[in-house]
Amino acid sequence: MSRDAQHPDESLTPAAYWEQRYTDADRVWSGKVNATMADVVGPLTPGTAIDLGCGEGGDVLWLAEQGWHATGLDISPTAVERGRAEAAARGLEQARFEAVDLETWRPQPGTSDLVTASFFQSRVALDRIAILRRAGTALRPGGHLVITAHAGPPSWSTEHRFTLHPAAEQLEQLALPEPEWELLIAEDRERPATAPDGSAGHHLDALVVARRR
Repeated sequence: MSRDAQHPDESLTPAAYWEQRYTDADRVWSGKVNATMADVVGPLTPGTAIDLGCGEGGDVLWLAEQGWHATGLDISPTAVERGRAEAAARGLEQARFEAVDLETWRPQPGTSDLVTASFFQSRVALDRIAILRRAGTALRPGGHLVITAHAGPPSWSTEHRFTLHPAAEQLEQLALPEPEWELLIAEDRERPATAPDGSAGHHLDALVVARRR
């Protein structure tokens, strides 16, 4: 949810804020999969997946192309409709999208093999950690939780528009019980990017990957 373009009034409710964000532009995101998430998920055996704060569906569409039965969840009906339209255009029947408020959403326990959250951050009210913990209950034994967040500003800037969530901080906040979870990755990882002036730079992604025992 954190991909940034326009800046609606932050006094709006989360539903109104994000719907305005999407209706103010023909397209907000690139439509490409998050590269850090793809690096982690690529080697996994496809099954059922949930993507939190899916936006216009870039990650969900990629998952479906890899053979996953992927469901994207987002608070904005406009974003969800764009994801559905693109899935239909590509003939990706394994990609589904639902407009839901993740603050009130409750997953069906033990029904998924993968839960992803790529830059699941918001400028308006969002109990991010509580949502991630609840989403983890959707995983079957052996299922993976893959969280990617902003760990720092872009290399060409000292500012960032969203709260930063370094991997170590996220791990402490999530407090995943060791008897239930095996921690596979918790690190801040550089991702190549192009600066506004065309020069080479990078983003710093916080990556947390855990497997339900």
